[in-house]
Amino acid sequence: MRLSITNNKNSSTFYVIKSVTVDGKRTSKVIERLGNYEEVKIKANGEDPIVWAKKYIDTLNKQEKENNNILNIPFYKNKILEKNTKYTFNIGYLFLQDIYYSLGLNNICNDITNEYQFKFDLNSVLSRLIYSRIIFPSSKLKTLELSNNFIEPPNFDYNHILRSLEVISKETDFIQAELYKNSKKYSKRNDKILYYDCTNYYFEIEQEEGIKQYGVSKENRPNPIVQMGLFLDGDGIPLAFNINPGNTNEQITLQPLEKQIINDFNNASFVVCTDAGLASNANRKFNDKENRKFITTQSIKKLKDYLKEWMFDKTGWHIPSIPNPIDLSNLDNDEELQEKFKDTVFYKERWINENGLEQKIIVTYSLKYKNYQKNIRNSQIERAQKLINSNPKSISKPKQNDFKRFIEKTNTTKDGIVAEETYYNLNQEAINNESKYDGYYAVCTNLEDTAEEIIKINKNRWEIEESFRIMKSEFKARPVYLSRDDRIKAHFTTCFLALTIFRYLEKKIKSKYTATEIIEALRNYNLRELKGFGYIPDYELTDIVADLQNIFNINTSTEINDYKKIQKICKQTK
Repeated sequence: MRLSITNNKNSSTFYVIKSVTVDGKRTSKVIERLGNYEEVKIKANGEDPIVWAKKYIDTLNKQEKENNNILNIPFYKNKILEKNTKYTFNIGYLFLQDIYYSLGLNNICNDITNEYQFKFDLNSVLSRLIYSRIIFPSSKLKTLELSNNFIEPPNFDYNHILRSLEVISKETDFIQAELYKNSKKYSKRNDKILYYDCTNYYFEIEQEEGIKQYGVSKENRPNPIVQMGLFLDGDGIPLAFNINPGNTNEQITLQPLEKQIINDFNNASFVVCTDAGLASNANRKFNDKENRKFITTQSIKKLKDYLKEWMFDKTGWHIPSIPNPIDLSNLDNDEELQEKFKDTVFYKERWINENGLEQKIIVTYSLKYKNYQKNIRNSQIERAQKLINSNPKSISKPKQNDFKRFIEKTNTTKDGIVAEETYYNLNQEAINNESKYDGYYAVCTNLEDTAEEIIKINKNRWEIEESFRIMKSEFKARPVYLSRDDRIKAHFTTCFLALTIFRYLEKKIKSKYTATEIIEALRNYNLRELKGFGYIPDYELTDIVADLQNIFNINTSTEINDYKKIQKICKQTK
């Protein structure tokens, strides 16, 4: 719309006109008569009449534009939905896709495709295996079906998945090395501090075969298992992994993967942080040369007597804020001091030379940790007593840290008389012996850094335990239903890649939400198609959704999103 002014000998008249098409010809149509000059002057209220009229028309144009965005969509009470037609699509995976392409995984797939010269789209298969592992974890066959939930449909079949698994298995080392290189371009890697740990995954079978072997199950499952060793960097981002037979001693898995990082990643200078189960003397010595260092938890129960004596000595403890040594015996009966230092971590340190290796041992003590261990043990004692009272015949040989370790079996009465009947009682000696270690924790290192810095580094080991939990619980990486070794290895490669992408997503969203909350938001982030018009949001606009949209510049929270808009969003994530 625009302003038109007609002049005659007495006055000028103001009109709002608009160009229209009538019978294929362009013409002008009067929309509104604003009045003659004097009338418009009154309306302008002191403003220049022409300026006022143009502003007025601008307002009309804006209103018209807004009105044009209003769609009248017909719905019919008796119209039946089209059979076998999807109307709701997930777009939560687009946030994952943005990271996938930013890490250059599509280019890695292209390199592999060029080498093997196969015709199917490896990138499409791998990306869908990863997105589905996070959002819709299921079997490989089910993954194909669930891929149809994504707004971009799959362009492969089940045979392509099986073929892809074979190739992914062969190229696992290449994928890890290239991903590491690409990740350094995507974000700064804190690869001077590395955390390593092992876990295992069980199979829903009973027959040992290949890498599926009986071993020490960390979930106490009577099934064959495979073992996974995993490295995280100092920020909790996965770095490298390996898969070993279930009967492998986890201590020997560390060095081969370290050598892979040194050779394939060109990273030879780092500190390796492990738990006590991986802290063999051989592993410590391996990381006591060249530019490598180690920090490892130390079992205080396995310390030599002279070190235990030093540890239990109440004198010589430190905290950063107080220069002079502290005597912990002052805490024993002083409630005010206990309240003051309830969250404080005390420490003492010394250098030792054990088994031809010079290292520093740092022991910490805290009242909070003491109470935590005490409460855990009291709960176990209650379970032990309940079992003695209710069903003593079911008592079997205890496993490590099993509550049944507090139960003793005897064939003598309380009076010391030998009896035919077996008696079960709480083992007070075992309880007392364990309780004296409450509150204490120890690490060993060959670093010369301050105790405070070493304690801080070791504290972040929880991230690797959290990563294993996510893979097992959220990603449902076990039980494993695959049988062939190569497909098993490929399965865990996709789990590793899924974990890497998910960890980056967590970091981008500032770790404000739990893994469960994030995955639930991705799973429920759906659009419903209105055939011929576009898509309407089929999700709740929560804080987490709003944060994801802002971070990735993906906004679908308008009442309707046309096809071009969604196509553009899909394209921008690649």
